[in-house]
Amino acid sequence: MITIDGKQIKLQIWDTAGQESFRSITRSYYRGAAGALLVYDITRRDTFNHLTTWLEDARQHSNSNMVIMLIGNKSDLESRREVKKEEGEAFAREHGLIFMETSAKTASNVEEFLYFIFQAFINTAKEIYEKIQEGVFDINNEANGIKIGPQHAATNATHAGNQGGQQAGGGCC
Repeated sequence: MITIDGKQIKLQIWDTAGQESFRSITRSYYRGAAGALLVYDITRRDTFNHLTTWLEDARQHSNSNMVIMLIGNKSDLESRREVKKEEGEAFAREHGLIFMETSAKTASNVEEFLYFIFQAFINTAKEIYEKIQEGVFDINNEANGIKIGPQHAATNATHAGNQGGQQAGGGCC
């Protein structure tokens, strides 16, 4: 649960870990997803080369408005870098993705790495919330990957006849 603009947002997170052997199963995760993180290892060109396929899967099996962030991981291993930062930026720009690089350098930096990942989810959730506010996502259509929480649903039922009134309480999603 996180709070954005004073609204409680519940994130459900699925990690496919890029497993090619489970590709047919991972496609089902995209159905109903409002956001996705595509992560590649900057020290392994093959992980970057597979991005196009993962992105095609995500877009083919999800809502066209899904927010997608591209993350280049292991940026601390500059001497072993096989994928330039500019390549990641260009791929993200070309495909309309948010882009960041990060590092899980040592065990002592795990907290910073987890903080970065948490921030990536927060930023993705904020963009999804903005799309809800703009009317891009219909919060009443669960096929968009957004489910109205019980507190919000009760508020809607209570205030159904209150035209133009301010909604009280609750969570967004």
